[in-house]
Amino acid sequence: MARKAHVQTKIFVLDTNVLMHDPTSLFRFEEHDVFLPMITLEELDNNKKGMTEVARNARQVSRFLDEIVSGAPEDIDKGFSLARRNQSSSGRLFLQTRIMNGNIPAAMPTSKADNQIIGVVMQLQEEFPKRQVTLVSKDINMRIKARALGFAADDYFNDKVLEDTDLLYTGLKALPADFWDTHGKGMESWQAEGHTYYRVRGPLCASLLVNQFLYFEHDQTLHTLVKEVDGNSAVLQTIKDYAHLKNAVWGIMARNREQNFALNLLMNPEVDFITLLGQAGTGKTLLTLASALTQTLDQKIYNEIIMTRVTVPVGEDIGFLPGTEEEKMAPWMGALEDNLDVLNKTDDEAGDWGRAATQDLIRSRVKIKSLNFMRGRTFLKKFLIIDEAQNLTPKQMKTLITRAGPGTKVVCLGNIAQIDTPYLTEGSSGLTYVVDRFKGWEHSGHITLMRGERSRLADHAAEVL
Repeated sequence: MARKAHVQTKIFVLDTNVLMHDPTSLFRFEEHDVFLPMITLEELDNNKKGMTEVARNARQVSRFLDEIVSGAPEDIDKGFSLARRNQSSSGRLFLQTRIMNGNIPAAMPTSKADNQIIGVVMQLQEEFPKRQVTLVSKDINMRIKARALGFAADDYFNDKVLEDTDLLYTGLKALPADFWDTHGKGMESWQAEGHTYYRVRGPLCASLLVNQFLYFEHDQTLHTLVKEVDGNSAVLQTIKDYAHLKNAVWGIMARNREQNFALNLLMNPEVDFITLLGQAGTGKTLLTLASALTQTLDQKIYNEIIMTRVTVPVGEDIGFLPGTEEEKMAPWMGALEDNLDVLNKTDDEAGDWGRAATQDLIRSRVKIKSLNFMRGRTFLKKFLIIDEAQNLTPKQMKTLITRAGPGTKVVCLGNIAQIDTPYLTEGSSGLTYVVDRFKGWEHSGHITLMRGERSRLADHAAEVL
């Protein structure tokens, strides 16, 4: 390993949870060297059985290691070139070949895997004093222990989409009071298909994204959607006002600006992929279901509504559930039931019999599916709703979205402040990932809902608790 000491590349010691979180992490350290302690390989071996995401990742890491190590030169102490498998990483992979305990304090039992890995870091730092040895782990306590002993320790950041989720795209932008003075010169406007279009030119246009909502609320109010961006000019389109009773969607009207923007996306057949972010009670599920029912039962654009969600329990698990796939998913779908109750009460004139008939019709068109059986499926002309999407990894999100066949709309709902999956953070959640990657595509849209509309009690609780 001394061959690179003069270049001052670093040595990264990987914890097992990093490899099981992202199997490609081996190739994410560019010119730096990667060191795998023997206990890491043992833990990979212990976790390879089963059909969970973790087991699949453990098996993938083993396959990568096999490709790197097999057919390599005999001298194992010189390490294996990572560039053989991935050209973007020019470092080398080293495997622990001897006992390395370092000078672990007596209070830290060496029987614990975490402490053995810290011992490896200590010994490596003693052997290569001029190179920085860094422990990479998703385990916060392990990083604290390493730092307490005076060693560098980092989280695995490569899968993070954003360092600061406050910078996440919100899908809307407030226009400054002088917008028309700076962008209105030589403005063109025309009407088509019930909308008014404006072509504006100015410095703000370059930062706009297609399907971003702009609102001007000064001497007059104007809500528009960006349809085209071409360098220094942009085409803005006025939007439909869903806050008005005549435009109610399945009896539901928008109660605030962001809900109005969300309904404009949900009711637009040209938009295939929508993400709605928001705190509890902002109306994500209600607006989505209302627009899904209207477009499935009234407008016949879609054949049926498919709803799925990530089944991560908040408290203790209640064990196995009886019944079919739909029946097993039923306890997770309380949110769906609550929203269907609200939507079914919007028609006051129907009476009890009419409402019961409508309820049966709705239930025949709303299917509840488990995420576990999504691989290999193709959905044609379906309205697919993925609830609690913040608990999905980017890889799972890709698996789901690529299920969409012709004529299918996919809507992802979630609140990145409520992540229940281990090792996922606001920055690395699949929901954050798709919001960032899809922004600006003409067939996708995103809105962050701001205001809770559930009840005064829920709003106050969200504020003070």
